[in-house]
Amino acid sequence: MKGNIMKILLVYAHPEPDSFNGALRDITVKTLTELGHEVQVSDLYAMQFDPVSSRRNFETVKNPDFLKLQFEEMHATEHAGFAPDIATEIAKLKWADLMIWQFPLWWFSVPAILKGWVDRVFAMGSVYGYGHMYEDGMLRGKRALLSVTTGAGADAYKPDGSNGDINGVLRPIQRGMLEFVGFDVLKPQIYYSASKVGQEQRRAWVQEWVARLASIEQEEPVGAGRY
Repeated sequence: MKGNIMKILLVYAHPEPDSFNGALRDITVKTLTELGHEVQVSDLYAMQFDPVSSRRNFETVKNPDFLKLQFEEMHATEHAGFAPDIATEIAKLKWADLMIWQFPLWWFSVPAILKGWVDRVFAMGSVYGYGHMYEDGMLRGKRALLSVTTGAGADAYKPDGSNGDINGVLRPIQRGMLEFVGFDVLKPQIYYSASKVGQEQRRAWVQEWVARLASIEQEEPVGAGRY
């Protein structure tokens, strides 16, 4: 990171461009760009990103008779053998100082297209492996932030709420995906019951998010917590 200027990757996963998630995507790009940061966007639905892992992940072949993805990932890492779509996304990861995921919480996790992006792009040998995990992860020094909309209200995500503590809900994502490969995790930005609130609340949320982005480079990680 050079000075206060950051390289930021926004990974966006929502099928409706005119959704509140879409509005957050647009305001995030606009705000960060106006602040002078460099921004790249992976709009997974617009890209028609294929979330299904297969031999299409690779242009190289280590074992033609049995597909073991991790072995093929390591082989592809060593021989520049990833398919172009995967190589492009891995390059974005390596480029970014900060990665923001913008998505709706579906079934207590990320949408399938985003999980498939992780399955294919978080490749062994390139993003983790060789004993490099968590605090010694290959992407250490980089930071990540979840910007999430929920269907249920805030009370449902309290420790004694019907859906359980939101920190516990997000831990498989923040700890099991992001911290696993070395990211330092910032406090999540959560918009509860986003589809049910009025425009005044949404405008207030946007203002809060813009204010947060104005000093995002100064934030300290909060950590996801161990299981």
